[in-house]
Amino acid sequence: MALCLAVTLVHVLLVFLYVAPPNVISQAYSRQVNAWVRPFFEQNWRLFAPNPQSANRQISARVSRTGPDGTTQAGGWIDLTAADDAAVKHNVFPSHTAQNMLRQAWNAYLKTHGSDNRPHSERALMIEKYLRNIAAERVAAQQGGAFDSIQLRVISRPVAAPGAVGVNPPATTASTRAQTRYLPWWKVASHGTD
Repeated sequence: MALCLAVTLVHVLLVFLYVAPPNVISQAYSRQVNAWVRPFFEQNWRLFAPNPQSANRQISARVSRTGPDGTTQAGGWIDLTAADDAAVKHNVFPSHTAQNMLRQAWNAYLKTHGSDNRPHSERALMIEKYLRNIAAERVAAQQGGAFDSIQLRVISRPVAAPGAVGVNPPATTASTRAQTRYLPWWKVASHGTD
């Protein structure tokens, strides 16, 4: 009981230091505070000033297996976003995790990686691993079987401007077309069983 209370108090203190205005204590212990808070307890003020998505993103994954003869076989694309949407659609009390985990992991990846898909910091490397693990767990849960590499594909479609319903759409421009981004193949710990 005492350990649980101590952990709770430390957690509340560290989150408070994370969201509080910069001060001597939060600056002195910023490395420890950030290590505890990110990525699982990260706080923001979007509840009060939402930053809506400007694009609908479809995140898909495919896996590859290395056969006994050393050949690599890649599977078909699995739509992870559709699985998330289906889990939320008819659920009266959908979990925040089911709704946002994959989307938030992708948004964090975009912020920490350039267009070259290379991590440029320890945080970027951590976010990459986080995204890879989410995708690997979801694929393993959906299709079963062992695999040792995973690749993600993200198709981004801009959200239509309000009031565009029933109006002839303007000619498709580069900014309104769907964009597809392929991430490199990532090695993962073996998932599933044969």
